[in-house]
Amino acid sequence: MSLLTLAVSLPALRPPSCGHGIKEENCNKRVSDLKVGIFYCALYIIAIGTGGTKPNISTMGADQFDDFEPKERVQKLSFFNWWMFSIFFGTLFSNTFLIYTQDNVGWSLGYGLPTVGLLVSILVFLMGTPFYRHKLPLGSPLTTIFQVLVAAVKKWNVPVPSDPKELHELSLEEYSKSKKFRIDYTPSLRFLDKAAVKSGPNSPWMLCPVTQVEETKQMVKMIPILMAIFIPSTLLAQVGTLFIKQGTTLDRRMGPHFEIPPACLTVFVTIFMLISIAIYDSYFVPTVRRYTKNPRGITLLQRMGIGLMLQLIIMIIACFAEKKRLSVAREHQKFGKNDILPLSIFVLLPQFALMGVADAFVEVAKLEFFYDQAPHGMKSLGTSYFTSSIGIGHFLGSFILTTVSDMTSRHGDRGWILNNLNISHLDYYYAFLAALGFLNFLFFLVVAQFFVYNADMTESGRDLQEAMETSLNKISSKGEALKTGPI
Repeated sequence: MSLLTLAVSLPALRPPSCGHGIKEENCNKRVSDLKVGIFYCALYIIAIGTGGTKPNISTMGADQFDDFEPKERVQKLSFFNWWMFSIFFGTLFSNTFLIYTQDNVGWSLGYGLPTVGLLVSILVFLMGTPFYRHKLPLGSPLTTIFQVLVAAVKKWNVPVPSDPKELHELSLEEYSKSKKFRIDYTPSLRFLDKAAVKSGPNSPWMLCPVTQVEETKQMVKMIPILMAIFIPSTLLAQVGTLFIKQGTTLDRRMGPHFEIPPACLTVFVTIFMLISIAIYDSYFVPTVRRYTKNPRGITLLQRMGIGLMLQLIIMIIACFAEKKRLSVAREHQKFGKNDILPLSIFVLLPQFALMGVADAFVEVAKLEFFYDQAPHGMKSLGTSYFTSSIGIGHFLGSFILTTVSDMTSRHGDRGWILNNLNISHLDYYYAFLAALGFLNFLFFLVVAQFFVYNADMTESGRDLQEAMETSLNKISSKGEALKTGPI
């Protein structure tokens, strides 16, 4: 962030000015390769830093709750809801105040403020280090997984015994010394069981204990779910790209002296997500929990599925909103690239607002699911599935956009997606994304139907339910004691 702030602040690093009164398309001055390199270097450093912090910081936050303390285990169920709430509360600040500052004051202050804020956050984090619950490193999860895969492949022709007790496993004392949890055998992904068959050398790359094999199974069985959420991440990417570009062509006035900056449109997503998370955790979960007896109200995959259905509805709404926008463009003969249509920007409000509601279901459920279903020593790798799905979804979105643009512009046709939205056909593209999302939703239903939650999750669900009932009984007892006690 410091390098990015310098790149937009120092005259030696900023792009050269085109001169007063010269339009961008008529400017012939080029930015030097050094300046471009410094700018992109700053962006890549941010990307690398984000890749390191995102999967770990949420995992560390969830690890602060003691799973063996009933009260904390109940509180942990709400952690990811309020974690995402805090993240998007910061997003609300950036999508309003910072964007307004960048557009109306300057890029230097617009990037300088979050740089200072990040510095303060790092200092606060370091000051709190002595008070955190730290978990000892248990080795590389990737090494653990690859050892199982290599051993299973090398023993591909070795039969697996029918009795799981004949497989290699360490004693409880050894797990106790290493402070690891022992995982019982499960019959899924039986090919990987070959890694625990007692045959050949006893090296870690030829013989793995059952617990190590089960850890690998837990990570592998989440991959189909991971694949099923690439397209939803692609649909989410439209908010920061095409949705905003639509807004640049609409009437953004609010009163005689104020215009909404196009990038501020995402504030509607943030606001509705904050509201949805608060309602979901405070009212929806307690109400539904009474009927389902599930501590979370509904399962994580059910929550994810509701969000995917909402995304389908959003794409359909976006398709009809774009049809309306194009009809206004034709009606008023507004076909120029920079022409502003006499249509309020708030025609896009439903798709932005519903995306916020969908995020409250999909994004929070994704993060919690991959954390919850990952083995004890691979929680960070599990949450990295979440961040990877977003990154891959955005890359996939760029690929789909480019492919559709190229294919629809062949044979001399105008194409669906052009730089000039007033003569494009984004309505067709949104309809295509809706169809793609529907097919992906069917795929999600299949993989969700066959997914088996970890055994310890269902057991903890029963324990959590009992803990909550005990807590409620204690509260009721105290209430009755206060009523019957002296006034």
